Parts: sequence; C-alpha cells; structure tokens
Amino acid sequence: MSMAADDSIPPKGLEPGLRPLPQLIFSARWLQLPLYLGLIVAQCVYVVLFLKELWHLVLGAMRFSEQEIMLVVLGLIDVVMISNLLIMVIVGGYETFVSRLELEKHPDQPEWLSHVNASVLKIKLAMAIIGISSIHLLRTFIYAGSLGKEGGPFTETGVMWQTIIHGLFVLSAIGIAYVERLNQPVVMKGHH
Repeated sequence: MSMAADDSIPPKGLEPGLRPLPQLIFSARWLQLPLYLGLIVAQCVYVVLFLKELWHLVLGAMRFSEQEIMLVVLGLIDVVMISNLLIMVIVGGYETFVSRLELEKHPDQPEWLSHVNASVLKIKLAMAIIGISSIHLLRTFIYAGSLGKEGGPFTETGVMWQTIIHGLFVLSAIGIAYVERLNQPVVMKGHH
C-alpha cells in the first residue's frame, strides 16, 4: 500500500512547514467563530421579529388600510433583506476568512457560494445594503406623505438626508464594482 496519497493531506490543525508565529497568526482566524455564532443568534432574533410582525399583519388585515398593510409588508421585506445580509456575512465570511464549509456536493449549496471571495462578498453586501436602504427610504416617503405638513418624526431635512445617504450607498456600490472590475484580468478576444 502506497503512503504517497496519504502524505499529501496533513492532519487537521497541523499545517506542514509553518513556524510557531505564522502558525499562531494563521490559527487566529478561529477567533472569528464566536462572531459568526453571535450573528446566528441575531438571525434567530430576526426570525422572532418577522413572526411577530406577520402575526400583527394577520390580526389587523381586516381593519388596516391599504397603506398600513403596505407599511407592515415593507417591514417584513426589510427583516427578510437584513436576514439575507446576515446569511451572506455568516456563510460567505466564514467560508472566506475562517475555513471551508465543503458544500460542493450538497444539493442546497447556494449558487453564489461556489465563487465567493472577498471581492464578490463586498459587492453582494453593498447590493444588500442598498436594498435595505431602499426599503427604509420608501417607508419614509410613505410615512412622510401620510402625515402631511406636520411631518411627525419625518422632517424635510431628515428625509433629504436619508435620500442623500441612500445615494451615497449607491455611489459606493458602483465604486466598489468599478474597482473590482479594474482588478479583473483583461481577456483579449480572438487570442487564447
């Protein structure tokens, strides 16, 4: 029996050829594990919040106006989008910065995870943040419009700043995507 195949895979935790300091630095990536576990707890809190808001919608469906229903539904969508952001950070961050999940043959592996890296993760997170900001901005416009001139918690200045911040999120995402595109290798057509 040949040992050559067995020699190429080092036992877990024993990376060959690393001196003690590089080994310590490389092992420090596991300090992120409690952070990702904490995000899983946050995900559980968002599930409870979603169910609470859904129950609120079901109970009020007959007495809520169309606008009130729309606002509750926007709140539900907001919770889902933040939840999606959490999953991207948990799964993508763990896979990118801590350890492989080895999901290649799993039938439920997310499509985006097959080509995840720090660049892809940054762009996906930027897009998720823009989506969340869009929901908040839409909700602000609906609330501000329904409150008339009194404005309630939404002043003209507050709405203006929220719009400007949303625009900055969009510009930041475009900037990140542009920089990432500049870093891609140039493929010349017709040459192999």
